[in-house]
Amino acid sequence: MKKLISVVFLFFVTIISAQEIKHLNLEDAVLGYYKGLYPERKSLQWIDGADEFIVTENNMVFVNYNLEKRPVLFNFDDLKKSFPDLKSMPYSFEKITSDKVTFDYNNVIAHYDYIIKKKSGEIKYPPKAENKEYNASTNALAYTIENNLFVATESNSKIVVTSIKNKAIVSGQAIARSEMGIIKGTFWSPNGNYLAFYQKDESSVTDYPLVDITQTPAIINNIKYPMNGMASEIPKVGVFSMKTQSVIYLDIDTSDEHYLTNLSWSPNEKYIFLAEVNRDQNHMWFNMYDADTGGKIKTLFEEKNDKWVEPEHAAVFLPNNNSEFLWLSERDGFMNIYKYDINSSKERQLTYFNWVIKSIVGFDEGGKNVIILGTGNDGRETKAYKINLKNAKTELLTSEPGSHSVQISSDGKYILDSYSSMENPRVVKRKSTKSGKEVTIYTSKNPIEEYQLGTTELITLKSEDGTNLYGRIIKPANFDENKKYPVLIYVYGGPHAQMVTNSWLGGSNLWMQWMAAEKNYVVFTLDNRGSAYRGFVFESVIHRQVGEAEMEDQLTGVKYLKSLPFVDENRLAVHGWSYGGFMTNSLMLRHPGVFTTAVAGGPVTDWKYYEIMYGERYMDRWQDNEEGFEKSKIHNYVKNLDGKLLEITGSVDPVVVPQHSMSLLQEFVKNKIQVDFFNYPMHPHNVRGVDRVHLMRKVLNYIINNNQ
Repeated sequence: MKKLISVVFLFFVTIISAQEIKHLNLEDAVLGYYKGLYPERKSLQWIDGADEFIVTENNMVFVNYNLEKRPVLFNFDDLKKSFPDLKSMPYSFEKITSDKVTFDYNNVIAHYDYIIKKKSGEIKYPPKAENKEYNASTNALAYTIENNLFVATESNSKIVVTSIKNKAIVSGQAIARSEMGIIKGTFWSPNGNYLAFYQKDESSVTDYPLVDITQTPAIINNIKYPMNGMASEIPKVGVFSMKTQSVIYLDIDTSDEHYLTNLSWSPNEKYIFLAEVNRDQNHMWFNMYDADTGGKIKTLFEEKNDKWVEPEHAAVFLPNNNSEFLWLSERDGFMNIYKYDINSSKERQLTYFNWVIKSIVGFDEGGKNVIILGTGNDGRETKAYKINLKNAKTELLTSEPGSHSVQISSDGKYILDSYSSMENPRVVKRKSTKSGKEVTIYTSKNPIEEYQLGTTELITLKSEDGTNLYGRIIKPANFDENKKYPVLIYVYGGPHAQMVTNSWLGGSNLWMQWMAAEKNYVVFTLDNRGSAYRGFVFESVIHRQVGEAEMEDQLTGVKYLKSLPFVDENRLAVHGWSYGGFMTNSLMLRHPGVFTTAVAGGPVTDWKYYEIMYGERYMDRWQDNEEGFEKSKIHNYVKNLDGKLLEITGSVDPVVVPQHSMSLLQEFVKNKIQVDFFNYPMHPHNVRGVDRVHLMRKVLNYIINNNQ
């Protein structure tokens, strides 16, 4: 194997006197956000139509925080006079202009004129409303109740968009299990005259029973769960006219169960665009529809791939342009920008980066440049770039190492840049998109500088095929290179996730820091092939054979750990959740003897039991890939158990349904093999809230007590 490691970053070591040292406890580490142990993050928001921004702090709303004299626009007491039942200052606003703010509270979309300090209108909506989406242009709110869609205005709190009695037909909610960039089910047109919405018919989708033990006797809660290889939902797109109060549907035949993804509007509200993907997810058609009639106008372009095509971003039209738009695609191996015109069959690839563009943020003043977020040459980072739309000249807007997120002003003159790195808890700056001139708005203090901590390093290993693999190692406090330390490997390993970043604490959780600082553990994480932001080849290596390349890379990490003189190679443990639970079981059972202890949380154990939308992309249908499904099936390896293994699941998990864990336990019992199990009653796919402390204590105590 090639040279294994290069260390690229070193996290601080705080040296303070003994009486000043604070010690993390596990509860505070798990609930760190609520305990003030993560860097301060202020609420910043641009004022619409201006290049000024607000910051909400200490029940006051400041304008141009720290750049001028910090004038206060209004405070909580001002709001209380107009809204007596308001319990707290809104953390963010639906919209803020030069004289008004709009915010959501107590089943009301409220408007407040902060110049004259008075309420200026409100939209009421029912208490059961969900999936809310406000449109400022027409001052209207879309929302759902159960399976139907409604709109509220100041004059009518419940305008009916759909009134379908069949509960299997659902309107206004995300479809396709929120895959392929779908995060919502309603789409206001640019001027708010129309509301497009997703509708799905789940009549043919199998019911999956989840048991509600809070009732006496317990009752069955059937959910619609489209398992791999079975019947899927049938999607549609409806269009509601605010003027005529009527609905038309786009003329699309989805009886073949193909997907309707990444819906977008033309700026003039005449057309709707959809990236339509076949169920096999290897062919995409970008189609254009008439918003008034629902008729299909044409297919603008297609994409094919023998593994998968996964559109994740809607079309973005150029400013003041009804025909030209930008499209993000990884068809050349990395997510790049392509430029199209609805009136032409020509396409132009604008960028040719060998790294991943993550998103389009907006356009600068004049619309000559597009602002994007991308990794740059280091996949562990996120940076903002300005790209000229004519010549593709690229300029880095955020030169500081680290992970950046940006908001752009409505006039395109400035960005608010918030970033962290291994060295910086959080820094927020305002930067000019034209000159690059910047001013610092605030710098967060290190909230754990007085605590005993270990050291965190980012490392680079080489996979068997020579690919760079990024990892993170946390060494114990008071580290002694002459001692031998036990190791906990935390793994995820699946698509669309990245565990190791150049951000505060290297992307680690505080419980990992507790494990290192208070329990003298080395805590290690590696982003194997198959994980996010490294390009299509890196991610798609898992196609039809999940677990294979991932395990190979994780074992490269194990080999590296064993090469370290301070690692006790006989005391290695592994833990992960969801895909990480699948990886934990795979590593423990398919490579016996490597780990003494493993805790698999919410684990996929048989990909035949997983959902269509995600599972068929990576593994195809089980009927077409029996070898791949059989090889990855955890049940086949229970006889290999050598050590202690704890399986954990939520009793009402709607994502990795309990059948995964139950069927695996059945296999252990059938083979007379002892295994440990814990079920969190009435918790879904993950255990959150205060019960998460119980979970992490269960996980970490199991590892500490058994990794001997």
